[in-house]
Amino acid sequence: GGGGGGGRCKMLLQPRKAWASHMTNSPTLIVMVGLPARGKTYVSKKLTRYLNWIGVPTKVFNLGQYRREAVKSYKSYEFFRHDNEEAMKIREDCAIAALQDVKTYLTDEHGQIAVFDATNTTRQRRNLILNFASDNTFKVFFVESVCDDPEVIAANIKEVKVSSPDYAEVAQDQIMDDFLKRIECYQVTYEQLDPDDYDKDLSFIKVINVGRRFLVNRVQDYIQSKIVYYLMNIHVHPRTIYLSRHGESEYNSCGRLGGDSGLSPHGKQYGEALREFVEEQKIPDLKVWTSQLKRTIQTAEALGVPYEQWKILNEIDAGVCEELTYSEIHDKYPDEFALRDQDKYHYRYPGGESYQDLVQRVEPVIMELERQGNVLVIAHQAVMRCLVAYFMDKGADELPYLKCPLHTVMKLTPVAYGCKMESIYLNVEAVSTHRDRPMNVSLSRTREEALSTVPHHK
Repeated sequence: GGGGGGGRCKMLLQPRKAWASHMTNSPTLIVMVGLPARGKTYVSKKLTRYLNWIGVPTKVFNLGQYRREAVKSYKSYEFFRHDNEEAMKIREDCAIAALQDVKTYLTDEHGQIAVFDATNTTRQRRNLILNFASDNTFKVFFVESVCDDPEVIAANIKEVKVSSPDYAEVAQDQIMDDFLKRIECYQVTYEQLDPDDYDKDLSFIKVINVGRRFLVNRVQDYIQSKIVYYLMNIHVHPRTIYLSRHGESEYNSCGRLGGDSGLSPHGKQYGEALREFVEEQKIPDLKVWTSQLKRTIQTAEALGVPYEQWKILNEIDAGVCEELTYSEIHDKYPDEFALRDQDKYHYRYPGGESYQDLVQRVEPVIMELERQGNVLVIAHQAVMRCLVAYFMDKGADELPYLKCPLHTVMKLTPVAYGCKMESIYLNVEAVSTHRDRPMNVSLSRTREEALSTVPHHK
């Protein structure tokens, strides 16, 4: 996103970078710290999904995977004893191998942030990482998860450790026992980050008891402060997010983009169907959010429950192309139409927005969704694509083509390390507004080629 201007030619010569990624000069290594079953992998994966979505190329390096590669079969917790010299050597070699891959990613593969997902519980190991980072001029930010609530730890072991490849051959009742012993192996040598003395010059956040308290030390830059803000807003309580577009609008039914038309008769019918669906789901404390455009407000009105309007949920601004049909856009602005097909994510409508701009605009909605419980968001096609891409970890190339049809609810439920998405069609007829990328995207294509994927309308 950012300033625009400077003409399209200049923009195309430079590799396109998201605004957030201009803010990171030297690459950053995020180093997880904490005993096993403290949610480090959960945080690593979730944070990585968020950073990639805002346009900062990020990748997780999970040390457990390197260890499983090196030691094909896991026998028992004995492997993790600090006096098991042979195993200690293997574990250090794995860490060094992982850091080599981090270096390749950040220096040769245009990565900007690497997340090192391991226990990193000793000063010795953290010093090894700090030396590695300073040799390569990477910034380092530690994320330590401290948790002394036995119920949280047991729940975590049951949810994710039981299905770990380490325990493929082991009986259920033995897993908990072995894993608790594994934690004890680390407990013996665990040195927490010390903000008062030993680690006072390092940059880190300590997350205490899954976000009940935080200690933040020496944030160095913009991206670290974004990470802190994000980690302070996420929670782990079970809940459901429902995403839906407004009911079919008058403009949808005649194939026009944008505008602020009201609902068509089918669209009004969808409002009723959505009310029935919400009642059937029996969702405790459901919040409903809409945009400030008529079509989402009319859809929410049908539900007969309170709702909140967000201006930032308004549909993508098509600029000079607002209220036109695809064929009118092609006839008035054939080059723009082709340029958009060439790079739909970064293409900005003249006087309007790009999908990249839209991701930046809806970011506060994502933050607030992370804080909330059960929410139904009634929005628009492009906005919904941005939200779905965040939850389902879809990249910029796929995002503008995600299928978000009318009269369909996307139900999102958090599972272990990600999100499960169910698509529920509420059986009310609607036009299709989905236009796939045509085969030919060149400026010299024929009208027929340009319009080959336009959906049919009344």
